[in-house]
Amino acid sequence: MNLTSELSKLTFDRLIDESEEMGCFVLEVDKKLIGLVHYIFHRSTWTEGNSCYLQDLFVQTDNRAKGCGKSLIEAIYAEAHKKNCSRVYWLTQETNYQARILYDQVAINTGFIQYRKNLV
Repeated sequence: MNLTSELSKLTFDRLIDESEEMGCFVLEVDKKLIGLVHYIFHRSTWTEGNSCYLQDLFVQTDNRAKGCGKSLIEAIYAEAHKKNCSRVYWLTQETNYQARILYDQVAINTGFIQYRKNLV
């Protein structure tokens, strides 16, 4: 996927706008960014409380399998708990084996498969 600079700026502006129902946590070591996670809060027809969608999780390759991803996910859990969310969820590719090792430790694989139709 090729994102335009305009879309990147819009996303950044949304992430730092406190009135938006989304946000970001970053992980730094020695003032160097090594990981980040984006999240979005939204209503659900299945629960009374909001849901929290963990949209993006990234950790630099040489920092993977060191607890960085887990700490970013736990930051989302804490933020969702503060906002009284009923659940946190995310999607990953079936072949994302390394990440799924972590995901299987911190959450339940519900077995859902995503279908999508792009409209733009």
